[in-house]
Amino acid sequence: MPLHTFTPLIPSHALSHAGGPEIWLKLDALQPCGSFKLRGIGHACETLAGQGKKRFVASSGGNAGIAVAYAGRQLSIPVTVVVPQTTTEHARALIRAQGAELIVHGAVWDEANALAQSLLGAEDAFVHPFDDPLLWAGHSTLVDELAAADFKPDAVVLAVGGGGLLAGVVQGLERHGWTDVPVIAAETAGADSLAQSLAQGRRVLLDRITSVATSLGARQVCQRAFDLAQVHPVRSAVVTDAQALDACLRFIDDHRLHVEPACGAALALAYAGAPALQGFKRVLVVACGGTTNTLEQLQTWHAAALRAQA
Repeated sequence: MPLHTFTPLIPSHALSHAGGPEIWLKLDALQPCGSFKLRGIGHACETLAGQGKKRFVASSGGNAGIAVAYAGRQLSIPVTVVVPQTTTEHARALIRAQGAELIVHGAVWDEANALAQSLLGAEDAFVHPFDDPLLWAGHSTLVDELAAADFKPDAVVLAVGGGGLLAGVVQGLERHGWTDVPVIAAETAGADSLAQSLAQGRRVLLDRITSVATSLGARQVCQRAFDLAQVHPVRSAVVTDAQALDACLRFIDDHRLHVEPACGAALALAYAGAPALQGFKRVLVVACGGTTNTLEQLQTWHAAALRAQA
């Protein structure tokens, strides 16, 4: 049995607009650990456990660490997660609650990742948050569930950080022969490594992450995601922090689900009826979830974002 669950696929009247596309939601916010990450990380951890690994070591900004900690607890394998100082206290508490050892190190994920790599012993396995074929295979099951429901969208909207979800979804689309279904890659300004990379025709390394959407805080998108964007129809769309946070708050009212700003970036495109969505009849938005913040934090960040752009 996989560690992830088959998540609901529902139409959203609140996100659909008269004369615009019909919006459907894949509710991966309802995964047991609160985000899509469990698809890929659960698959990776089960595979690594089958290979005899005795401990999982991971680096994460939050959600990946929570997923590894959850998977380790389910598989009765100890877990060590290294997070940077930018990881919220709420996310840290959730990782500890799953029984994992938590280490806080470095100002950014890259520094936390370097320390995590240095901790590996002979019987340990490193679980990357986004750049691993095992993760992409696990994330591709999202498309398998669409196919099982006989639901082929005209386009898929998803958030991009390191690019693991993008790589997995495109892999799934290709497996089912849906190579004509474009992916609309949503990012927030200040964490838009894919958008800048596509604009310059090479992988760009951001100097730093300035967006509140720290789950999108990979300074460079993985090579696999960048390569797939060259051969599969991928459209880039960038929103502001204020737009992403507004979408999160509206989504709570509309669908009674709490998601974080990374997911809000994808939802913001649907709420705005963004140009990137025009020309499609039926659009799927991956509500990827995220549990690294509280409602109070969302409201505080939203107010600060509005002040900053005033």
